[in-house]
Amino acid sequence: MRRRQSLQWLAATMWVAAPVGAAWAKERSIYLGRFSSVAVGGYDPVAYFTDGKPVKGDKKFEITHEGVKWHFASATNRDKFVADPKRYAPQYGGYCAWLVAEGDTAAGDPQFWKIVDGKLYLNNNAEVQATWQTDIPGFIRKADKNWPAVLGK
Repeated sequence: MRRRQSLQWLAATMWVAAPVGAAWAKERSIYLGRFSSVAVGGYDPVAYFTDGKPVKGDKKFEITHEGVKWHFASATNRDKFVADPKRYAPQYGGYCAWLVAEGDTAAGDPQFWKIVDGKLYLNNNAEVQATWQTDIPGFIRKADKNWPAVLGK
C-alpha cells in the first residue's frame, strides 16, 4: 500500500512539474536571477556609462521595459534609459557575453563588465572575463551570430 501511494505521489509530482520544466527550458531574452525580477541584478545600467562603475539602482526609480523591471540610481539615469534603452541595456540581455559567444548562456554578473564601442557587456566571473578579454572583437562577432538562438538550448 505504501509503495502504491509513493508511485501515485511520484506520478502526480511529475505531472505538475512537467509544465514548469518546459517553461524553464525557454530562457527570457533579458536575464533575471533565479529569485529576481529585476534586470542587471538591480544595478543601474546607465551608471556604467556615466559613473564608470556598477551602481545599485533604487526601486523608487523603477521602470518596466520589455516586461522586466529595471532599477536606476536617479531619475536622470532612468530618463536617459527610457529615451534610448538600446544604448544602455547590456548586450545579449545581460547574459554572459563570453558564454553567448560559446553558444551557451549563463548569468552576467554586474561586477564583471566592460563597455566596448559604446555597448555594455557583462561576464559571469573574473576568470570568464579574463578569457573574454583575450579576443573581445572575435567573441563579440561570435556572440552576435549566436544571439538570440542560444536562448532555450
